Amino acid sequence: MAEEKSKKSTDDSAKKKVATKITAKNADVKADAKSTTKIKSAIRKVVDEESDLIAADLRKDSEEPLYEETADIRKVINAVIPKEEFDWHAYENDGKTEAELAKLDKMYDNSLNSIAEKEVVDGTVIALTQKEVVINVNYKSEGVIQINEFRYNPDLKVGDTVEVYVESLEDKSGQLVLSHKTARTHRAWQRVNDVLRTGEIITGFVKCRTKGGLIVDVFGIEAFLPGSQIDVKPIRDYDQYVGKNMEFKVVKINPEFRNVVVSHKALIEAELEEQKKQIIGGLEKGQVLEGTVKNITSYGVFIDLGGVDGLIHITDLSWGRVNHPEEIVQLDSKINVVILDFDDSKKRIALGLKQLQPHPWDALDQNINVGDKVKGKVVVIADYGAFIEIAQGVEGLIHVSEMSWSQHLRSAQDFLKVGDTVEAVILTLDRDERKMSLGIKQLMPDPWADIEQKYPVDSKHSATVRNFTNFGVFVELEEGVDGLIHISDLSWSKKIKHPSEFCKVGDKMDVIVLELDRDNRRIALGHKQLETNPWDVFESTFTEGSIHQGTIIEEKKDKAAIVSLPYGVEGICPKKHLKKADGSNANVDEVLDFKVIEFNKEGKKIVVSHTRTFEEGEDDVPAKSAGKKKTTTAGGANKAVKEINDSNEKSTLGDLDALSALKSTMEGKGN
Repeated sequence: MAEEKSKKSTDDSAKKKVATKITAKNADVKADAKSTTKIKSAIRKVVDEESDLIAADLRKDSEEPLYEETADIRKVINAVIPKEEFDWHAYENDGKTEAELAKLDKMYDNSLNSIAEKEVVDGTVIALTQKEVVINVNYKSEGVIQINEFRYNPDLKVGDTVEVYVESLEDKSGQLVLSHKTARTHRAWQRVNDVLRTGEIITGFVKCRTKGGLIVDVFGIEAFLPGSQIDVKPIRDYDQYVGKNMEFKVVKINPEFRNVVVSHKALIEAELEEQKKQIIGGLEKGQVLEGTVKNITSYGVFIDLGGVDGLIHITDLSWGRVNHPEEIVQLDSKINVVILDFDDSKKRIALGLKQLQPHPWDALDQNINVGDKVKGKVVVIADYGAFIEIAQGVEGLIHVSEMSWSQHLRSAQDFLKVGDTVEAVILTLDRDERKMSLGIKQLMPDPWADIEQKYPVDSKHSATVRNFTNFGVFVELEEGVDGLIHISDLSWSKKIKHPSEFCKVGDKMDVIVLELDRDNRRIALGHKQLETNPWDVFESTFTEGSIHQGTIIEEKKDKAAIVSLPYGVEGICPKKHLKKADGSNANVDEVLDFKVIEFNKEGKKIVVSHTRTFEEGEDDVPAKSAGKKKTTTAGGANKAVKEINDSNEKSTLGDLDALSALKSTMEGKGN
């Protein structure tokens, strides 16, 4: 308690002391001052002088916060000077008014750079450590960059100006975030785009080889130099350029993928264009020049004629057949060529190599004539034939039709293959056009030479089905001998719409020779002629008025129905004759009795009726007994005819003996 009282007494005395001094000095000031400004300045001076002394005394004698003393001082001042006249802002800021402070703030802001995020600015190195570089960009704080971003510049020192990219004005700790590597990339892209626009020539460093070209460092960006853009002539060894500085032009930029394509070839093309014009201007057709093999393709060879390129097409390399140009020339070799043609506008030159050599046809033996036998090697095979080389550069064609006497044309690959050595007969020979046709079937006997002896008319043979047409079947009697069976000569009884209904390709078929034309190499054959005409038997079996059981197998819309009758015969039943006894119409697959109302042997036509089996009509036979007799007669022959049905082959009635037996039975009972 004693200490608190002592402390309080000390504070009170200090306050009184200050108040006494201020009051005394204030009286002196008032006496001398003639204006409010002088009063304020005087009071401020007093306060400044005394506040330091008072504060020092208070610190010695008391541990209370200074703001209490300041507050007491303010009370004293407020008591001396009217509150509305005292400028506390100036008092607390070293005598500077608000306007003066605002001016100072503006001057400070103007001393700093106005920078924004995501832009490239220049900065100055102000400090270097083993790991970091401190950069001043004239902002309120410095930025720190990892020193490994400056590995390319080992001579970096304090005071150097460097490019930096402002990634962020403040991070979490309030630090300015900068990047030198990103700044280099941004500036490089700007420069690359400027170079592309202006066409400026730049220098780059070839870093390494890649597929199809080289990688070049341009302004810190990896650019691609295609192999075709290194030089005007093809370059086969790219490694010779690695590690070198070269001049380039930027020819293409892909902003989306950030790709840059440069060219060294473009620097010399302009000069070469002028050189090409001079060379082409002095060319003449037939002129022989020396050139260097520049490039070889599957279709020809490019020749460098000293600044301009020409093409030797593969067909102009040799008079003989060439599979690939590499068989004739090698890269970088020097050869003589002749100018065949050139185009001033398109800068194209057609060259020839074989034209410098004699044509092989000119050296062909003059004693070779049509009909002579020659030997050669198969060099090319196509579907239509094979090319035979009988001498270097002299070829003849064997058409596929000349490979076999057979009329069934096949592919040439079925007879020959490339590399085969064959013997052939010269069929045609044109020395002017340099064309020759050959044949190998002529070395074999012509099967048509004695055709009349082997296949006389009415002779019977076995043939193989080879092909169908709408009008018949082509069969092969032997290789080189084909015949035609007309569709009408296939069957006596069945109506065939297409031959494929009757037989299949590859089937064996018995035939008989109907006609023979040796000159035109044609043989007309028949199949049904091997059998007795069944309509001779049917004439006595299916007499008009006779009744037979049949099955409706097909119904033609609004016309008639097809009825299958005994012995494989088909009849026609008009629609009005399909009516049954109960008034309904007969349907397909129904088995009913049918009466023959018309028989036409020549037209091979039988008309039947179901309705007339229970109704009488004009087409009925007058005497019922006659109809019954004919039915009975037909029934008597049923056994013999059944044997024919059992042995039916496709649409035929059977063998000849069965038909003869049926006919004999019918004639015996008729007597």
